[in-house]
Amino acid sequence: MTLVAGVDSSTQSCKVVVRDAESGRLVREGRAPHPDGTEVDPAAWEAALQTAIDEAGGLADVAAVAVGGQQHGMVCLDSDGEVVRPALLWNDTRSAQAATDLTAELGGGQAWADAVGLVPVASFTVTKLRWLAEHEPGNAARTAAVCLPHDWLTWRLAGSPGLDALVTDRGDASGTGYWSPAQEAYRLDLLERAFGSTPVLPRVLGPAERAGAVADGALGAAGGALLGPGTGDNAAAALGINAEPGDVVLSVGTSGVVSTVSSTPSADPTGTVAGFADATGNFLPLVVTLNAARVLDATARLLGVDHDELSRLALTAPAGSGGLVVVPYLEGERTPDRPHSTGAVHGLTLSTADPAHLARAAIEGLLCGLADGLDAIAAQGNPVRRVFLVGGGARSEAVRRLAPAVLGVPVLVPPAGEYVADGAARQAAWVLAGGSTAPVWPATSTETHEADPVPHVRERYAEVREMTATRV
Repeated sequence: MTLVAGVDSSTQSCKVVVRDAESGRLVREGRAPHPDGTEVDPAAWEAALQTAIDEAGGLADVAAVAVGGQQHGMVCLDSDGEVVRPALLWNDTRSAQAATDLTAELGGGQAWADAVGLVPVASFTVTKLRWLAEHEPGNAARTAAVCLPHDWLTWRLAGSPGLDALVTDRGDASGTGYWSPAQEAYRLDLLERAFGSTPVLPRVLGPAERAGAVADGALGAAGGALLGPGTGDNAAAALGINAEPGDVVLSVGTSGVVSTVSSTPSADPTGTVAGFADATGNFLPLVVTLNAARVLDATARLLGVDHDELSRLALTAPAGSGGLVVVPYLEGERTPDRPHSTGAVHGLTLSTADPAHLARAAIEGLLCGLADGLDAIAAQGNPVRRVFLVGGGARSEAVRRLAPAVLGVPVLVPPAGEYVADGAARQAAWVLAGGSTAPVWPATSTETHEADPVPHVRERYAEVREMTATRV
């Protein structure tokens, strides 16, 4: 049996899965936590990866490895390959003003959408580089290379062979703000506009192109295993679930993500839909909300219950929560672009002032934000064939049962799994096989949830969302 490994270096933790390259059968797995915060020393990712590899039984018998990682982060390296400062993560909003400035400087959203398929927001690497240049000019001057979290871990697995050996893939590169999915090329003019210079950037590999090999002793590995190009977490999840054109993947994780596989690039001048690439050669139009599974965490904490009880409470309240609405902008928001907004509760009355109504309103608010994303994806000319609900939040019975009513479409829920790590493992098997298409692993069984649409829930949510638009 030939084994491959996939890594998911996410915001909250690192997961490693080891699978049979031919069948995709899970052989073993491991995980380790990441520190909290919106900036992290990349050494913490490396330490977590080492722990997760050890827990997964090591990589000595693995023939190929690929890394999926959280998108957009800014990892700055000096000329010796040392990390210049803690990496800014996708959910760090300090570069919001930089995003506004860059958008205006190029002539608005249409110009950016035409150039790179997206409009700058605080999540994207290009805005973080502008922030660094303006606020930490000393660190900016030391920066000889810029890469993404998955790029850096791949490079470390390869033994850190030099800045010119940094590699990435089109899926993750498309989230930087200075790589064009339509042109399949970096836009160095945009990088220089943002940063004032053009540091070394990772070489963009093809979907199954080899990124080298694991170095002997790197993270305790025996060395020699092939390295895949890796990809960003959203593209890896789509690969892990075997999404095809017309499939929508709705992930309720630290962030909420609505994405679809498309054969054509997207360019939304409003910035609602980011025109990313995927890990297969297609494209991945995508909408992201900052607030997803942590809304469930926060509401459960507020009510003093666990997640099972939160779900039970929500399912006892009526659709629409009696007019009670939660706008769950607990960490600001990216879609719509309101980085300084806060959460709001509106419509509190004597009849709705109880845990059940608040629980349901919070979950409906979470889902309404994702439903807006689904509408935006469809409005870009992407047909919605199927919706897959994945991520930690999909473990909630209330989320699964309420989703089809709020989204207005049937929802398929695959078994709970590590789909980002699985997608990375599938990419590793693809690199190992050397074929033109990714290996086909047997599809997992899914459960289908259907419900009558409840348009009044979204209409009421939209009213309150706009009422609170100016909150800072």
